[in-house]
Amino acid sequence: MKSKNVLLIFNKKIMYKPLIYRLAKDFDVVFNVLEAKILPKLEGRLILELRGEEDSVDSSIDYLMQEGVVVETLVDRIVRDDERCIHCGACTSVCRVDALCIDRSTMKVMFDHEKCVACGMCKIACPVGAMSGASIDLD
Repeated sequence: MKSKNVLLIFNKKIMYKPLIYRLAKDFDVVFNVLEAKILPKLEGRLILELRGEEDSVDSSIDYLMQEGVVVETLVDRIVRDDERCIHCGACTSVCRVDALCIDRSTMKVMFDHEKCVACGMCKIACPVGAMSGASIDLD
């Protein structure tokens, strides 16, 4: 069993096709929508977790790319190096799911792994490199 998080970008010409439906129907891949942003008549962006047999997950990604979807593989989870973190809060401004927030009583950055969708924006924002990506193996 394989799990992979992917960012999918649909341009306006293909964003109304039922491509995600076909992942489950044709490739036997289970998908979990972690985040979605649709800009009507412009583009759509989805962060999905794909689960299934390795060949099925890889084939489903190939299918999406053949259909014109831009596919970027994301890490399975984000981890924070607590010793490196200086609690500056830069990551909190880019976290769209509130997995990172400032505890006002301590002024420390709190990280809720359960809310995190592993989009990687915090890695980009962190000035000291305290945030990094990690992959998990389901076997």
